Amino acid sequence: MRIGEYLTADHRRLDALLGAAEQRDPIDTAPYAEFRRGLLRHIGIEEKILLPAAQQARGGVPLEVAARLRLDHGAIAALLVPTPTQTVVATLRHILVRHNLIEEGPDGLYAQCDRLLASRRAPIVAEMEAFAPVPVSAHNDDPVVMPAVERALERAGYRMAR
Repeated sequence: MRIGEYLTADHRRLDALLGAAEQRDPIDTAPYAEFRRGLLRHIGIEEKILLPAAQQARGGVPLEVAARLRLDHGAIAALLVPTPTQTVVATLRHILVRHNLIEEGPDGLYAQCDRLLASRRAPIVAEMEAFAPVPVSAHNDDPVVMPAVERALERAGYRMAR
């Protein structure tokens, strides 16, 4: 299996979970909780395995897209802190659509990594498959959370959906 196939399939799984969660108002907590855990694990795989492996393959030079992806990952992770609302989910959707295009495109992160890491593909995919679930804290709706979320979004060039 290619790196891109594995991670793109995970995108589809996560998208289905988010779709199931947003079918109800308020957000359906069971599929959202699974989406949240899965998305944090997915980000962990990219941050801890994929981006460092690509950087190592390039002699220590990070991929040009790495900084953009890290900003997006920060904004996405921040949005996963508060209790989900329709606005939070709409903002997540907006970011994920743009973010996934950067990763899945013909010259996106996954295609670049499949080329750069071709000789190490099997062990990298095995490492991704074995990546442990990320510990997830309870949602936090403290009054300081949403301003922090909005700052993370702003750093990445996004705003809360209206």
